[in-house]
Amino acid sequence: METDPHWVEGILDNFPAFLQDHANCERKASALALSMVVKYPDRTTIIPDLIALAREELEHFEEVYRVMNRKGILLAKDEPDPYINGLLKAMRHGRQQRFIDRMLVSSLVECRGAERFRLVADAIDDEELGSFYHRLWKSEQKHGNQFIRLLLKEAVDEREVMNRAEELAQVEADLVLSLPQRAALH
Repeated sequence: METDPHWVEGILDNFPAFLQDHANCERKASALALSMVVKYPDRTTIIPDLIALAREELEHFEEVYRVMNRKGILLAKDEPDPYINGLLKAMRHGRQQRFIDRMLVSSLVECRGAERFRLVADAIDDEELGSFYHRLWKSEQKHGNQFIRLLLKEAVDEREVMNRAEELAQVEADLVLSLPQRAALH
């Protein structure tokens, strides 16, 4: 399910709040990748990729912070994200199932972020910010696909992954429709 194109209007109306939320999302994405290294130290085939992903997300945080700093916008206190919390509730328990779901939820989050960064890039009047969000759109799209590739690299059954991906994608789509719109990425 695609984001309603009118979503971006609310973002442009309160862009400082969107930037604050965006910075928090990038910081949390970096922390998530590093936490997966710690939670799954035995998954050595994907640890280098997770470290690189954490580094790239941290660079995105730094870039958003620089934009905010130039505009005189302070970082905001992290608030619970109803979108992320809704996805976390759908995750299964058990080491292998949790790992699969964590990777798939991460993929969904990155893909939704990519889609929305593209909407921002296309709608914003500021050429520099438009270019910035266009670049982030491509990067986040790559990250969404990367989580699936890493999951399959771990020799997880592709059919199982794709079936569960479809289930979680439906949960995510229902969640997006149920949440009120706010000046936030998700």
